Amino acid sequence: MKTALLLSTYNWPEALRSVLNSIIIQSRLPDEILIADDGSGAQTKAVIEEFSNKSRVAVKHVWQEDKGFRKSAILNKAVAGTKADYIIQIDGDCILHPHFIKDHLARAEKGIFLFGSRVNIKPSAVSEVLEMDQAKFSLLSEAIKNKSRNLRIPLVQRFYKPTSGFSGKTRGCNLSYWREDFIAVNGYDEVMEGWGREDSEYVIRLLNYGVKGKRLRYGGIVYHIFHPEKSKEFLERNNEIQERTMREKKLRCEKGIDKYLEQA
Repeated sequence: MKTALLLSTYNWPEALRSVLNSIIIQSRLPDEILIADDGSGAQTKAVIEEFSNKSRVAVKHVWQEDKGFRKSAILNKAVAGTKADYIIQIDGDCILHPHFIKDHLARAEKGIFLFGSRVNIKPSAVSEVLEMDQAKFSLLSEAIKNKSRNLRIPLVQRFYKPTSGFSGKTRGCNLSYWREDFIAVNGYDEVMEGWGREDSEYVIRLLNYGVKGKRLRYGGIVYHIFHPEKSKEFLERNNEIQERTMREKKLRCEKGIDKYLEQA
């Protein structure tokens, strides 16, 4: 099974460097790293090039012009460009626990997607964390909130069962799925521009398609670097798209990954 780590980013090179540094020390590396870049500038490119030169696995930097928040499109483009069987998806503001990838792969199974939670880094600790070469967090670390989420207990992970219902705990910054399932529902809906609901709407179509979700708890831990909230200008429209997906039990979106697959 070939695995890709899919990381979305936009113009925060300091956070991206911390996230990439946490990939280097993973106990289980992916087969490739896909950086889905929604139009970042030269500083982000330099950080990625520096990381690529020292990475032990292939790094693909997939970039698109900055025309506003178009995360759905860049994720589709990145997934279209890989042949990996299994995708582990994170955001460029989430530092990985050293066993993050190992935990996702240990629980991967056909017909299932996994969703994990995140530990939040306190606003007051962000500057200090970004200055670290390798950010690590103990259970009692003063830099983090939600300390119980920082517990890693592999034995307990197996007791969480798959479900056909949508969980509000689903986060696109800590998600893994089979590429074939992603393609079956046509990936992310590119009609959803602007922040909000793009991840959950995709997951709802997975559930409608028959893929069950399983919570990855006490493992697969990420540490979210605090930042001001993004604009919610398009949230109402995106809410309407998601509600229609639920109401109509949609399996596929019309504007998704398929056009990139045709170009490949």
